[in-house]
Amino acid sequence: MKIPFGFGKTSIELEIPDQHLIQVLEPAASEQQRDETEIVHTSITNPIGTPELKKIIRPGEKIAIITSDITRPMPSKKVLPILLDELGKIGVADEDIVIVFALGNHRGHTREEQTALVGEEIFACYACVDSNGAMVHLGMTANGTPVDIFDRVADAQRRICLGNIEYHYFAGYSGGAKAIMPGVSTREAIQANHRRMTDVSAAAGKLDSNPVRMDIESVLEYISVDFIVNVVLDEHKRIVGCVAGDVIKAHRQGCRMLDEMYGIKIPQQADIVVVSPGGFPKDIDLYQSQKALDNAKHAVREGGSILWLASASEGLGEKHFEEWMLTHDSPAAMIEHIQNDFVLGGHKAAAIALVMQKADIFLHSDLTADFVRRIHLRVSEDPQQTLDALIAQYGDQAAVIAMPFGGATLPLNQ
Repeated sequence: MKIPFGFGKTSIELEIPDQHLIQVLEPAASEQQRDETEIVHTSITNPIGTPELKKIIRPGEKIAIITSDITRPMPSKKVLPILLDELGKIGVADEDIVIVFALGNHRGHTREEQTALVGEEIFACYACVDSNGAMVHLGMTANGTPVDIFDRVADAQRRICLGNIEYHYFAGYSGGAKAIMPGVSTREAIQANHRRMTDVSAAAGKLDSNPVRMDIESVLEYISVDFIVNVVLDEHKRIVGCVAGDVIKAHRQGCRMLDEMYGIKIPQQADIVVVSPGGFPKDIDLYQSQKALDNAKHAVREGGSILWLASASEGLGEKHFEEWMLTHDSPAAMIEHIQNDFVLGGHKAAAIALVMQKADIFLHSDLTADFVRRIHLRVSEDPQQTLDALIAQYGDQAAVIAMPFGGATLPLNQ
């Protein structure tokens, strides 16, 4: 069977012998055949857990619309025109709206990137800013996380959060209040929140008992979110579902929608897992690509191998992550370090190290072979040759699972 795997803005096709391929993890086919605009509009005008926008927002109020940065597949360019049209019907003036790109711990955008995210017309008519300016301290959560929020968001009278919902390896799911924490929070606040990632309940697909998600949502005690618009995307990044309304109730409905599409039961853990984050922007750097690797760990057996296809055209992607990957002598040293001294950025290195302790990781990327070896990963210069060699290594009964959308699909053991 020939299977394409997203790689940057292209794809890599691998041939996997039928007798070895036990499953291809693909999202369930969506029954939703409606136009993307219709899906979003219907959701916004039929909110979950809140009144309609016209009963929440008044003309003259200052409104912050928080949306995702370039590392996320959130289709702001498709959703914003519909939302802005609804606000215009209410009588909200263009100059009373600021569109904030939630950077979290990521780099700022170029002007061209901001324009690409929202479209030229919106960029020309509305204030569009990155969340890397002055911050406002609003309090401290029960878990000791400072609530330090970008001032353009904190000072707004109304806040509307956009996002896409997918699995997150320790916050359970993306979307919802994540647009605020970590989206428009300080590095110190994000670090304090993410410290709980080592808890066994901080895992993909977990919400109510997840200490990271609980801390994220406790920030809402200090700063309100009036409305969310969260989308669920298919493997081609098309909108197939949308929820709008209350930051908790609507988000939970979106998570259930995601589970129906992307939570996939597997018959057994495999000797070999081939995984791609799904291409650009999910594999823009290794920091982002890590999420797919973490999902793949649920599909591989102890002592197995993972062939990780991730372009990482922008390198490792975060300075502390790079420092940890390059300066520790072994994966075990990274894990021990994070247990004793949590460092944001280092947490992703430790997460990769945990997978390294379970399976051999072969990376095919745009990084140089020497650099890949320096970060304790095995090099795959030709992924087909690597896969063929691994199948030969594990023998006639070698079992392979393919995850072409590893950033989104979550393997569930039966």
